[in-house]
Amino acid sequence: MYQLINFTVRGDYQGNLVPIEAEKDIPFKIKRVYYIWGTDYNAVRGHHAHRKLEQVIIPIAGNCDFILDDGKKRETVHLYSPNQGLYLKHNIWREFTHFSKDCVVMVLASEHYDEGDYIRDYEQFKKEVAK
Repeated sequence: MYQLINFTVRGDYQGNLVPIEAEKDIPFKIKRVYYIWGTDYNAVRGHHAHRKLEQVIIPIAGNCDFILDDGKKRETVHLYSPNQGLYLKHNIWREFTHFSKDCVVMVLASEHYDEGDYIRDYEQFKKEVAK
């Protein structure tokens, strides 16, 4: 359903750096990058799946929980480390919540924004993944 990708940390007494390269550290060409911050602890974001888009989600600062559902099983993944990314392929329903005050989540996406790629109704999602 998902994979956690551990990125290499390069650092010393001056600080840390995490290099991320498309098609090397990330299993696809990156076509879009966006980030989310300033979200209340109890807010629930997401509420959708994608038909073909793949994503790697990285908690740049703070932490949050991702609730993932493949139509058969539901699982919660706690993201808390900026050197670890959550890799999601298509047809995974996602919601995220329990944002720490300092939470910044960066998303690397395999496709440009396309509203037609979104499944925003959970019942429709279950029908599509049951095929």
